[in-house]
Amino acid sequence: MNHTPSPHMAEAAKSGAGLLCGLGLGPDRVRSPDSLTHTPSPTGGTPSSSPPLLLSPGLGESGDWESREELRLRELEEARARAAQMEKTMRWWSDCTANWREKWSKVRSERNRARDEVRQLRQRLDALTKELTGARRERQELASENETLRQEALRLRADQASPSQAPSAPPSSSSTPSSSSSQPFVDSKQDRVGEGPGSPEQEPVRDVDTEKPDRQKELELLESVLRSKAEGPDSWDARSASSLRSALSRQDRSRLLWDDIAAMEEDPGKITALQLRLDESQKVLLKEREDKHALSKSIEKLETDLNQWKLKYEEQNKTKQEAMKQLNMLKEVHQDELGRMSEDLEDELGARTSMDKKLAELRAEMERLQVENAAEWGRRERLETEKLALERDNKKLRAQTEDLEEQLARKRRQAASALDTDLKTIQTELFERNKELADMRHIHSKVKKQYQDKMAELAHANRRVEQHETEVKKLRLRVEELKKELGQAEDELDEAHNQTRKLQRSLDEQVEQSENLQVQLEHLQSRVTADRRSLLRHRGRKQLEKVKEREGGSGRRLRRQKSPGLFGKMRSARFSPENPDGPPSDPDEEEEELQIQIP
Repeated sequence: MNHTPSPHMAEAAKSGAGLLCGLGLGPDRVRSPDSLTHTPSPTGGTPSSSPPLLLSPGLGESGDWESREELRLRELEEARARAAQMEKTMRWWSDCTANWREKWSKVRSERNRARDEVRQLRQRLDALTKELTGARRERQELASENETLRQEALRLRADQASPSQAPSAPPSSSSTPSSSSSQPFVDSKQDRVGEGPGSPEQEPVRDVDTEKPDRQKELELLESVLRSKAEGPDSWDARSASSLRSALSRQDRSRLLWDDIAAMEEDPGKITALQLRLDESQKVLLKEREDKHALSKSIEKLETDLNQWKLKYEEQNKTKQEAMKQLNMLKEVHQDELGRMSEDLEDELGARTSMDKKLAELRAEMERLQVENAAEWGRRERLETEKLALERDNKKLRAQTEDLEEQLARKRRQAASALDTDLKTIQTELFERNKELADMRHIHSKVKKQYQDKMAELAHANRRVEQHETEVKKLRLRVEELKKELGQAEDELDEAHNQTRKLQRSLDEQVEQSENLQVQLEHLQSRVTADRRSLLRHRGRKQLEKVKEREGGSGRRLRRQKSPGLFGKMRSARFSPENPDGPPSDPDEEEEELQIQIP
C-alpha cells in the first residue's frame, strides 16, 4: 500500500529543505547512519528495529557508552529474534512431522484394506473355481450315465433282434442306420466332455505392490508443495517482523529528529548530523514503500492463488459427486445383473431337477419294458416248445393211423380166408379203433385250435415288441435332445460365470478410481486449510501493526504538544487562528510531514 504524499506534507518538506539549505547544508553532505555502523538484521533485507547510531564529534565518552549500550541492546534483540525464529521453525517442523505421520498412517490403513479386499477376492475366486470343477464333474457323470444308457439300449435291441431274425428283420435293418447315425454324435459329445473339464483358468489378480511407485511419486509431489507452502509463512513472518521494526525505528527516528532540531536551534554545528539523519530517514522511507509494495503484490498473488484453489476444490467436488453417481449407477446395474443371473441359475437348477426326474422315470419305464419283454420271450419259447410237442404227437398219430390202415388191409386180405372166425373180433377191434380215431381227431382239432390261438398270441406279442421298439427309438431321440439341451445349459452357465468375472473386474477398477479421488480430495482440503491459516495469521499481524501505528501516532502528538520546536512553530504559524482556512490535522499526514523529502 503506497502512501502518496499530500500537498501539505510536500509544502512542509520544501520548507524544511529550504531551511537546511539556508543553514549551508546541501543534499550531497547528507549521509546515512547505516554507512557508519551496519549490523546484520535477522531477516537480512529489512532495516534494524533499533534507533540509528548517532555519531557527532562533540559527544565524547558519554556518546561511546551510549553507543556500546545500544549495540548490546541491538545484539540482545537480534538474539531474541533468532530464538523466536528458531522456535517457529521447530514448531513448523513438528507440525510437518505430525502431518506426515497421519498421512503415512492413512496410507498404511488403505494398503491393509486393499490387501484384505484382494484376499477376499482370492477366496471368492477359489470358491468359484471349486464350484466350477464340481459342475464339470457332475457333467462328466451325466455324460457317462447317458453313455451307459445308450449301451444298454443297444444291447437290448441286439438281444431282441437275435432270437427273432425272421419276423423282425425289417425293423432291425431300419434301426441300424439310426444307431450308426447316433454313434458319431455321442462320440462327439464324449470328446467335448473330455475336453471340457480341463484345468480351470484362474483369473489374474492384480498385485497391490505394483501401485507403490505411483503412490511414492504422489507423496514426493505433496512434499514439494508443502515445503513451498511452509516457506511462505516464514517469509510472511519475516516481513511482518521487519515492518514492526521499521515502524518502531520510524517512531524513534522522528523523536530523535525533533530532539535534534531543538538542539540545532541551540548549536548550529549539528547540521551535518541532521542531514545524515535526514538522508537515512529518506532511504528508510523508500525501503518501507518498496516493502509495502511487495507486500501488496504478494497479497494479491495469494488472493489469486486462493481463488484458483477454491475453483479447483469446487471442480474436485463436482468430479467426486459425478464419480459417486457413476459408482452408484454401476452398483445398481451390478446388483440387477446379479439378481437376474441368480434367477437364471435357479431356473437352470429347476430344469436340471426336472430333467433328472424325467430320466429317472424313463429308467423305470425301460426296466419295466425289459421285464415285460423277458416275460413275453418266456411265453413265446414255451408256446414254441408246446407247438413242437404237438407236431411230434401228430406225426406219431399219423404213423399209427398208417400202421393201422396197413394192418386193416392186411387183415382184409386175410379176412377172405377167415371171415367167419375173425369177423366179430375184427369188427370189434375196428369199432374200437374207430372210436380211438374219432377221439384222436377230436384231440387233433382241439390242438389245432390251441395252435391257432397261440399263433394269434404270438403275432400280438410280435406287434407289441415292434411297438416297444418304436417307443425305445423315441426315448433314444428324447435322450439325445436332452443331452443337447444339457450342453446348451452348460455353455450358458459358463457365459454367465465369465460375465460375473468381467463385472467384478470393472467394479474393482471403479473402487480403485474412487479411492484415488478420495486421496486427492483430502490432499486438496489440507492445502486449502493451510492457506487459510496463513492468510488469517497475516491479517492478524496487519491489524496488530495498525494498532501499534495508531498508538505511536497518539504518543507523538502528545510529545509535539509539549515541545513544538522549530517545525512546531511553523505548524502553529500555518494553522494559527489567523489562517482558519487551513485543512484539519490528520495523524497520518503529520507523520508523513515529519519525513522530509529532499529532491
